[in-house]
Amino acid sequence: MDKRTIIGIDPGTNLLGFGVVDVIDGKPRFVDMGVLDLRKEKDAYSKLRQIYDTVIEVCRTYHGTEMALESPFYGKNAQVVLKLGRAQGAAMIAAMEYGITDVHEYAPREAKQAITGNGAASKEQVSLILEKTLGFNLAAEHLDATDALAIAMCHYYASSSPLARVKGKSSWENFIKNNPDRVK
Repeated sequence: MDKRTIIGIDPGTNLLGFGVVDVIDGKPRFVDMGVLDLRKEKDAYSKLRQIYDTVIEVCRTYHGTEMALESPFYGKNAQVVLKLGRAQGAAMIAAMEYGITDVHEYAPREAKQAITGNGAASKEQVSLILEKTLGFNLAAEHLDATDALAIAMCHYYASSSPLARVKGKSSWENFIKNNPDRVK
């Protein structure tokens, strides 16, 4: 049995979502998802510590082998992008501290495109497609966790494709090298 566990993270300094997907013999299976609510915490450094602690605990609990993070996107407010980058960095360090070296970033539009076929899809559309794909019901209040689950599934699709990115490169040559059993 071939198994990998992808942990998806939607970083934020107020709400951080996580989603966990097991890939067993090439097929994705929903494991868990949740939200770390940091809105009551006022100290920025305490928030980063809580992000680190939560992400490392998620890695330990689910035995993560890969991590996919939503990358900070362009915003009008540089301070917001900086804070998101710090949250993402805390999550990355937690993954690496746990032992996950396979860490990938995906833009929000890239994840929406992978899940729905439309990079401008709403959170609700993404949630609906994930429900159908993974066979479970999502509650509307878990949209930050749903975004993290979408990031995990985006990584599943990207890494399962014959043209999967390998160290920033996409090619059939890499696919053949990494999947000799699938080439006849």
